[in-house]
Amino acid sequence: MKRTISLTINGKPYTDEVEPRLLLIHYLREVAGLTGPHIGCETSICGACTVMLDGRAVKSCTMFAVQADGRQVLTIEGLASNGTLDPIQEAFWNEHGLQCGFCTPGMILSTRQLLEDHPNPTDQEIRHGLSGNLCRCTGYQHIVNAVRAAAGKAGA
Repeated sequence: MKRTISLTINGKPYTDEVEPRLLLIHYLREVAGLTGPHIGCETSICGACTVMLDGRAVKSCTMFAVQADGRQVLTIEGLASNGTLDPIQEAFWNEHGLQCGFCTPGMILSTRQLLEDHPNPTDQEIRHGLSGNLCRCTGYQHIVNAVRAAAGKAGA
């Protein structure tokens, strides 16, 4: 039996009927048409599906769309404003914190959470904060550099 849900994604209201078992990642990609969050492992290991839910980073493959009913979701598509990259996006660009780009949306949103919790993180805190996200391309050092730059600690 389908259930009607209403949520706000990137500042835009959405109301749809969904199967109760539909994962949030599938709702975002297949119903809302937002393909920034990626489907990687569907077991919460890789972090490619990370989005912000009511201001907190969550792996959207670990929850049902019905659990997001009445809540605020921010995806990578909602970060840039008027063609201007978010400072975290810009830091990833400038510091070469991406290669293939598959993990990048999840890394950036996890970084957002990390910097909200720790505005001036140490390299160890950065690595711990991003430990729930896997990258197969970069070797992580450029990602750490990007987070440091986003925190205003470039060159420190």
